[in-house]
Amino acid sequence: MSDAFQPKVLALAGGVGGAKLCVGLSKVLGADELQIVVNTGDDFWHLGLAISPDVDSVLYALAGLNDAERGWGRAGETWNFMAALEKLGAPTWFKLGDLDLATHVWRTERLLQADTLSDVTAELARRLGVARRVAPMSDDAAATMVDTDEGRLTFQDYFVARQCRPRLLRLHFEEASIAEPANALVEALHSPELQAIVLCPSNPFVSIAPILALAGVRSVLEQRRAPLVAVSPIVGGQAIKGPAAKMMAELGAEVSPLGIVRHYGTLLDGLVIDTQDARLQRDIEATGCKVQVCDTIMRNEADKTALAQATLDFAATLRPRR
Repeated sequence: MSDAFQPKVLALAGGVGGAKLCVGLSKVLGADELQIVVNTGDDFWHLGLAISPDVDSVLYALAGLNDAERGWGRAGETWNFMAALEKLGAPTWFKLGDLDLATHVWRTERLLQADTLSDVTAELARRLGVARRVAPMSDDAAATMVDTDEGRLTFQDYFVARQCRPRLLRLHFEEASIAEPANALVEALHSPELQAIVLCPSNPFVSIAPILALAGVRSVLEQRRAPLVAVSPIVGGQAIKGPAAKMMAELGAEVSPLGIVRHYGTLLDGLVIDTQDARLQRDIEATGCKVQVCDTIMRNEADKTALAQATLDFAATLRPRR
């Protein structure tokens, strides 16, 4: 472990909100200080290609290539491949843009040559000009499955094909529970230099939960010394992006930062909430979780940087665990 990368901050991320905060963290932390680990519970094979949506969202955001308006994929995208595919009668429910397609083809070729997803992700980051370390949560298959009122569905069938319309009953992380965490995640969790673990404002159920479900990860987190801080993805009773609020309601959780605290439980040392939810600070702190109130809506690069700095400053005020 002595030769391993020893970051000061470990960020766990997935989706658009997670990618935005990762950009902010990359602005205030050096390449030797930050390790980003990304959810792969929504990875799947499609049209013979290995697709890693959250990994790509984070990489594209860090490289400045993401489509900020659409929230996923690459800016300046074209859709000739999908148009041609449609004429052939092939499935087009999962949109693969022409630029994005190159990433999936390249990744698939490397994986079929027996490279690990970690190695492929690191090389992709380098080729895209990303200086920060980004790793998948695991090199093993760790697909999330979804129980709904329409039966059990694969995650992408539920999330993309059916656009989360079915009522959510339960999420399953059986594959994640037997998957080995990637070396980058293990090394970061054991880094003697680690000063904070940040749960990005990602969907806690489908972006962060798969990472926490990996074999041995929760037990290591329960024994950690570095404080663990989350940024709430819920603001004013709504999710900033995506179906997190709908999922929380259907799973019987309160759609608020207090519901986020109850979901993560004793793992949390601190929660960053938006000024719109300041009235909840006392109730949240009554659970034993400290609170930082600030503007958490990331409209531009300055907002991303400010939120990242506020989150790290907050974490620095929290005592290490014994």
